[in-house]
Amino acid sequence: MKTELQLWRHTDGAIPNSLAFGYVFAMHALGIYLLASGQLLIWFAGILAIAHSLVIAAYLIHEIAHQCLFQSRKVNRVVGEVLSWICGTAYAPIGRIQRMHMRHHGDRADVTLFNPRAFLKRAPEWFRKIVYLLEWMYLPAIELIMHFNVMTRPFLNDEFKNERLRVILMGFSRLVFFGWIYTFSPWALVGFAIAYLLFLIVLFIGDAYAHTYELFIVSDVNEKVEKNSRDKAYDMQHTYSNLISERWPILNLLNLNFGYHTAHHYRPAEPWYRLPELHNEQFSSDSPQILPYKEIWRSFRINRLKRIEAEEAGEVGTGTGRADDFLGVHGVSFLSIV
Repeated sequence: MKTELQLWRHTDGAIPNSLAFGYVFAMHALGIYLLASGQLLIWFAGILAIAHSLVIAAYLIHEIAHQCLFQSRKVNRVVGEVLSWICGTAYAPIGRIQRMHMRHHGDRADVTLFNPRAFLKRAPEWFRKIVYLLEWMYLPAIELIMHFNVMTRPFLNDEFKNERLRVILMGFSRLVFFGWIYTFSPWALVGFAIAYLLFLIVLFIGDAYAHTYELFIVSDVNEKVEKNSRDKAYDMQHTYSNLISERWPILNLLNLNFGYHTAHHYRPAEPWYRLPELHNEQFSSDSPQILPYKEIWRSFRINRLKRIEAEEAGEVGTGTGRADDFLGVHGVSFLSIV
């Protein structure tokens, strides 16, 4: 039973959610401490700690977008803003992140305010070559462009001008934060930057191979798109569970069970810690909607240049190498489509 004093939306979420939040803050602090150690192996450990704390923080934002964490919408919003700051994505309000993600579920499509493919087609050739070089080196250039667009849009589009102060304050606070890290060691700041790139790569993989949806570019969060025949059956047929491990399910906690994505779309309000059980109830072990990491790694590697400006993501095939022609989709991360 829910009461006005109940913090969590679901009473069984108190322990798992508390552990997740504790992990984010503890690993973030520990990571900064390790980055400042001056010892190479410990420095590498600090990079991994920071990167993973950001990953879990991002997927907690995803839970907040679904109102799965706290009973109070106000608490959800405030905590979401804090987590968004930690992830370096608070240039856009948490409400818009939530709205755009709910459109993803409601429209059963990838809906975004910015098209990196069109942007690159207009960009100078030297810039495009740099982007291709960085992506060839496995550096998330497109994801950085997406985030940079969110930062600059209020100054380039008057429809978002009321967010200019927000962007300025966010940028200033991040510069202060980076300056504080620099006081420990310049290498600590370098390590943090590497951790952030790893974080973007993890989020990209988590979103890029989850769907073979239609992609729509909109100019406003409320701009309608044609729904056509995209019903529940379409949703289930075009959503994939990118499990980190089928053999050891506990490893899927590395991205807060986000890999159980078909189960998530089957019941979007189901909290992260219940998704494995829901997945096992609804999907057999040989379900074609299970597309684990061991099958998408090759596509991630061999298609990293082909997908940069691809208008179509391709399709999932059958048998060995069934993900090879599934390019993955750039520019659909729930933190940067805003």
